[in-house]
Amino acid sequence: MAETAPQQQTSERLHALTDALEAGALQPVRAMLLELNPAEIAGLLESLPVAERKLVWGLVDPSLEGEVLAHVNDQVRATLIEEMDDEALVAAARRLDTDDLADIIHDLPNRVIEQVLRSMDKQDRRRLEAVLSYPEDSAGGLMNTDTITVRPHVTLDVVLRYLRMRGEIPELTDVLFVVTRDDRYVGALPLTAILTRDPELTVAEVMDRELEPIPADMPATEVAKRFEDRDLVSAPVVDAEGRLLGRITIDDVVDVIREESEHSLMSLTGLSEEEDTFAPVLPAARRRAVWLGVNLATAFLASWVVGLFQETLEKVVALAVLMPIVASMGGIAGSQTLTLVVRSMALGQLGSANVRWLIAKELAVALLNGIVWALVVGAVAVAWFQDTRLGLIIGAAMVLNLEIAALAGVLIPLIERRLGVDPALAGSVVLTTCTDVMGFLSFLGLATLFLR
Repeated sequence: MAETAPQQQTSERLHALTDALEAGALQPVRAMLLELNPAEIAGLLESLPVAERKLVWGLVDPSLEGEVLAHVNDQVRATLIEEMDDEALVAAARRLDTDDLADIIHDLPNRVIEQVLRSMDKQDRRRLEAVLSYPEDSAGGLMNTDTITVRPHVTLDVVLRYLRMRGEIPELTDVLFVVTRDDRYVGALPLTAILTRDPELTVAEVMDRELEPIPADMPATEVAKRFEDRDLVSAPVVDAEGRLLGRITIDDVVDVIREESEHSLMSLTGLSEEEDTFAPVLPAARRRAVWLGVNLATAFLASWVVGLFQETLEKVVALAVLMPIVASMGGIAGSQTLTLVVRSMALGQLGSANVRWLIAKELAVALLNGIVWALVVGAVAVAWFQDTRLGLIIGAAMVLNLEIAALAGVLIPLIERRLGVDPALAGSVVLTTCTDVMGFLSFLGLATLFLR
């Protein structure tokens, strides 16, 4: 796969940094880091083994440490925090916006958290407490409380003079939020309206009443979907009574989308999206051991099914040669359906209204593919072992297993979601068990009936 321009640039930076470290030239490394933004530094740190990562971390500008900590994944953040003393951690935390601080504060030692809270003024502490009162994967957990609000009865001229008096506005501010005297959200005032409309008009006359507020308890994935569907740059967050709590900006949503993408990919093998690629051997082995144990248990189940037909296998050795083909084809077909269904669920496209249609469609696709490949495999089996019955049996078993795989690929994630289990995490293991067991059972069962 060809690298994109950003990927190539990152690869070149990593190569240059590694060469400098091997040569013991720390000054070029420090100069390189000064040219990068916090997110780029975080990406480089995640690409380094632990020893080199600690060395480079010591060269990062202290004024950027807080933002870098907010960008790296949880496991890497833990290794970096271990390298910092309390004073440096407090200084780094104090430089962060409220939403970023809320993301990392639970990773800090308790003594540091106490110092950070004591160093904050009452207003900032209330803002942080407001964000922390909501789950991390909700709109309330994503929001930043740094907002600019105006009243509906004031004129645009008054708003403009107010902004000039402030001197600056929060990053990614495209609208001001219009609230009543008791902070209830009523609309949004675009900055473009302030600059282009008659300054004597009131806010109420020009404000956008169609920008719907986001409930604080809305899941982060639904927030991301709303931003995508409506091309939002920022959106207000309100409590159950409609009072404005803060705002969510597009940079927060991009993080959600990236994390969801990584979660879907890594969960297929039982890993966390926060997995540190360059983690030490023992912690990495310990995390993966659980998943390997689960797979081993399912493998024993499949082996037990095969053992039920030991007598048949001893008489017809060709079955042992052909047996993996049926299970493998079912596994691939089921994985295709499972991936499609998990993706549709994540996008909110699959529900009770269309699930029956999807099942019928997947069964039809599996039947068509099953017939085509059953003919191919059956012909190969006949040519290989000179046994027509063997070709018919493996062809029938393949069609049957592909149908089972298609049905399982749809139903397993739906059932897991109803049980509160993450389909991306557990779906592939259950599916593999199902297709292996049913593949062996159908093939060896038919062989037992017709070849003995």
